[in-house]
Amino acid sequence: MPPPLFAAARHHLPVLPHRLLQSRCFIDARVPWIRDRALDHAVEKEKHLLPFHSLKDFLLSSSSSSSSSPSLPLAAIAARSAALRLPFRPIRFIRLFPAAFLESHPPPPSPPSPLISASPALLSIHSEELRALSSSLPDAASRLLRLLMLCPRRRLPLPLLHRLRWDLGLPPDFPRSLLPDFPDYFLLSPSLSKPSDLDLELVLYNKDLAVSAMEQFCCRTGGYRKGTPLSFPLNFPSGFELEKKVRKWLDEWQKLPFISPYEDASHLDPKSDLFDKWTVGMVHEVLSLFISKKTEKENLEMLAPHLGLRPGFKKVITHHPGIFYVSNKLRTHTVVLREAYRRDLLVEKHPLMGFRYQYIHLMRKGKEDGDASKDRKGKEIDPQSVDDGENLVDESKGEDEEEDWEGDSQEEEEEGFVGGAVIDAMDEESDDDVHDSVNEVASLSGESSLNHRGESIGLARNERRSIRRGASNEESMIGRGLQTSRRMDLHMEKKVGRVSRGRANYSRA
Repeated sequence: MPPPLFAAARHHLPVLPHRLLQSRCFIDARVPWIRDRALDHAVEKEKHLLPFHSLKDFLLSSSSSSSSSPSLPLAAIAARSAALRLPFRPIRFIRLFPAAFLESHPPPPSPPSPLISASPALLSIHSEELRALSSSLPDAASRLLRLLMLCPRRRLPLPLLHRLRWDLGLPPDFPRSLLPDFPDYFLLSPSLSKPSDLDLELVLYNKDLAVSAMEQFCCRTGGYRKGTPLSFPLNFPSGFELEKKVRKWLDEWQKLPFISPYEDASHLDPKSDLFDKWTVGMVHEVLSLFISKKTEKENLEMLAPHLGLRPGFKKVITHHPGIFYVSNKLRTHTVVLREAYRRDLLVEKHPLMGFRYQYIHLMRKGKEDGDASKDRKGKEIDPQSVDDGENLVDESKGEDEEEDWEGDSQEEEEEGFVGGAVIDAMDEESDDDVHDSVNEVASLSGESSLNHRGESIGLARNERRSIRRGASNEESMIGRGLQTSRRMDLHMEKKVGRVSRGRANYSRA
């Protein structure tokens, strides 16, 4: 019989000097936000991957298993579009990926709604992914167990875990396929806040697993003793500079004792530097548990109350740009663990990430691509590079957007994170609208209209890009001169009009 819940309490911290428990000395200075093109690319190449994967799972799980070519009517997919998080109309989304989803029409006696089926290439990757999922169940259970161990109450709402399933690498039906295999660790119980829902509860606290990723790294590289100073690896982007007082504070902050996120830090002052470092360690550990080492900022906000994080923990993320990077691509904010990436590739790739990269490669293929084994420049694509996430470039981008990521860093420095986020969110939205209009024109007017529309859209994108980067001084002077001449013309027109009206009034008099 396993011990009851909360039987294994968190370890308490050793007695620390009073100077480490006092309020922080960090001045709320403005920490600049500079774009990291490599990490932005790591986020952008997974565009539409989550709804694509959800649609694939729904299509193959809901279809008849006896059929060699499983299919579903479009109406059934449309009824689940919100749950699948499809970004727009289902038929429009499905037609974006002709190499993955096939569209067919039943004979005349049947309803006119088309049938959607999976292509042989999609079925092949899916079957290999299922085998990898079944063999990695112990690893998935370990990740889920550690996440529950990070929570002071040792429980998480089941709907929240369904939302985090993609990041944790859990099977789609993990309550039925994973939890029953580990009854000594997991228990489904009624939610304390909403009895109609379920919570996943931790039954047994495993002390052997209560070792953070930072502690494991330091134990591999050298000796480490609990409670001693531990410095986080810092990876600043090219052209990034901190103010002198912030750099001095960061050096002293790195020398503070490292408090494991599995330790109880409830007695620390929330305004102290030590609590700040514990918060960084908590976010660092959560991102380390995710197989892609990144997640949407909204997921962290939903998870924060269950981890014991304060509402202001988001400032901690922006105050440590050498540890975390916040990308504002894909109309959302994505928090990325810097040390887990080398440019846009993962340093340690989980096996499931290889299959996700294969899905991305399949999504890039279209009916008009011809030889899918070549990239957009006509070069041969190595299958191993696809598994590693290389050569996964969005075809919607132009040549000038794929330049070296480390260049022009000073030109792209923003006044602050908020300003850059607003600008890029508007840019992303406009680009998506452009591509949506391309697809609609292609479906209505054929290939010739698509080519003509693509040329005009390319010109429009280049024009927007030149506006964002700013015109040269000469162009600015010309623009100001034209504006001045227009004002003078309007002034003269108004003046002539007043004179004409005065003469007319004088003649009538």
